[in-house]
Amino acid sequence: MREELHRFFRAARGAGVRVSPAESIDAMRAVSEVGFADRGLLRDTLLVTLAKTQDEKQALAQCFDLFFSRPEPKTNTEAADEADQQADSGSPSLQPSGSSAPGQGGGEGSAPPELGELAQMLLAQDRSAVAAALAGAANEASLSNIRFFTQRGLFQSRMMEAIGIGQLRDDLDRLKADDPAQAERLAAALDGLRDSVREMVAQALLLYGREEAENLRQEVLRNAPMMRLDRRQVEQMKELIRAIARRLRERYSKPRKRQRRGHLDVRRTIRRNAAWGNIPFLTAWKRRHRDRPQIVALCDVSGSVAQVSDFFLLLIHSLHEVVDDVRSFAFSGHLIEVSDILAKQEPEAAMREIMSKVGFGSSDYGASLADFEKRWLRSVTPKTTVIVLGDARSNNLDPRTDILRTISERAKRVVWLNPEGRMGWGWGDSEMFRYAPFCNLVRQCSSAKQLERAVSDIVAAYQ
Repeated sequence: MREELHRFFRAARGAGVRVSPAESIDAMRAVSEVGFADRGLLRDTLLVTLAKTQDEKQALAQCFDLFFSRPEPKTNTEAADEADQQADSGSPSLQPSGSSAPGQGGGEGSAPPELGELAQMLLAQDRSAVAAALAGAANEASLSNIRFFTQRGLFQSRMMEAIGIGQLRDDLDRLKADDPAQAERLAAALDGLRDSVREMVAQALLLYGREEAENLRQEVLRNAPMMRLDRRQVEQMKELIRAIARRLRERYSKPRKRQRRGHLDVRRTIRRNAAWGNIPFLTAWKRRHRDRPQIVALCDVSGSVAQVSDFFLLLIHSLHEVVDDVRSFAFSGHLIEVSDILAKQEPEAAMREIMSKVGFGSSDYGASLADFEKRWLRSVTPKTTVIVLGDARSNNLDPRTDILRTISERAKRVVWLNPEGRMGWGWGDSEMFRYAPFCNLVRQCSSAKQLERAVSDIVAAYQ
């Protein structure tokens, strides 16, 4: 059952339950204590050892019920009942299985001994033997490796070959000549067997294909232009941006940051351990001095980038949990500081308040930069990285490139992240090419993948 549990852990991950190697080891140890005889006790054991939240508990319970339910092989009588239903609805069908023609042998449950093992199991209606054969065929066909719905036909064929469909066809041809009634029963049983294989493949796809399908959907969404999303995709993109923010927090968050120790300082180590005969119980390290990071983020929330402003604000919100000193500003026609809003409120509430104060207006980069110069220019020092998130479209108003030049001279570096495609830069009211000379780095961030990479590179520079 070890392999069975490994497959269950894979299915649980596909259902959205985070199962680490340590947690899987704990679960296997717990299962070894309670055993597999009591299905309810096994279910509770896995829920207790693997689920961390109520949502995960619900997802894991559904995954358990699906994983440990096996499609029941259909008997000849059940297949015949389906044929009768098709006949009642006007569909052509065979003579009901299990009925023998006068003068012909082959009563219910009997099978000629010269038939193959699978044919004898089907004619004898041995459910347990057929179920075991299906499970063996699933293992031989590596059914747990199914990933996409386009692979259903492939794995169905593999399972049928593994279970012995070739021999079964030969037996069926032989019976058609020698015993038509038995041949009819075997044909109906074969149809039931095909249905069981289809159900097993569909169940495996649901268990093992969800993770790959979700990864594919996420990859398509990560590369989709954020400014061209429909309403349904916007909600999906917000979930994706939240996941990106979580990854940034987990990778670079302040509690996880460890100061680089540098190289071993041999002289100081020897002096420290003179009392112990120079045995190095205590070590000393040459530590590299690192400046305290400072980030100033200016986010455009005007109507032209309203589609992506929520995504920008979500990422800026994550910066407050990753870097010690972050000052955030939002602007359209004028600029305000939103550091306290982002630091003290949840992302959704913070975004609503910011957009209600300054969002969806007509963008005026010149006036916004003038507001920043007048009130907050002193916050820019040689240790500061200034990040501007916007499309640089100023509605043909004065872009005030002189102010960005002043900011660039005072700052450590200026990074501009533009959600528009590069083909649109410099066209119409775009001032991107006039701002670019005063930036150390200009990046297109039209997709979530590009945005994550840009922000990750900025934060990584301070670790």
